[in-house]
Amino acid sequence: MTLTETKIKGLFVIEPKVWRDGRGYFYESYNEKEFSKAGIKANFVQDNQSLSQKGALRGLHAQQDPSPQGKLVRVIRGRVIDVAIDIRKSSPTYGQHIAVELSEDNHKMFWVPPGFLHGFLTLEDNTIFTYKVTNPYDKASEIGVRWNDEDLNIIWGIDASEVILSEKDKELPLFKDFVSPF
Repeated sequence: MTLTETKIKGLFVIEPKVWRDGRGYFYESYNEKEFSKAGIKANFVQDNQSLSQKGALRGLHAQQDPSPQGKLVRVIRGRVIDVAIDIRKSSPTYGQHIAVELSEDNHKMFWVPPGFLHGFLTLEDNTIFTYKVTNPYDKASEIGVRWNDEDLNIIWGIDASEVILSEKDKELPLFKDFVSPF
């Protein structure tokens, strides 16, 4: 398992060692010892999974106190563009983002700690996305910003007319109007 910190401190791309044979494949999707050696201290309390059609965009969300969430995300089936935005006010990379393609073929995972907005766009029908979280969902703690905010300059690689959003995500504020609690 290789854990590589991105140019934004705290965000890691994880590439597991995959063993393949005539039966299929096997890999460790989480190893506390390896994560701890990389400086990631996470106590996972819940696993979540979603099924989405091509063009579904979920995000950009985070949870603030008292229930900030760290997320270890991966794709079981399909492909996504996964994005994390630094919202730690004291960070030199505040407002910057990392985008990673996660797929059933590359088996990559992405560690998104508290202090980041997170979202993903599905690139294939019937994409199954799963994530381990460090706090359960808490509606009262949820915060977010609009996925297509020009100030964030996220390249999603899809025409806006093809994006499928929840009503909640359509109403999120722009980043310039967002006040980070981190």
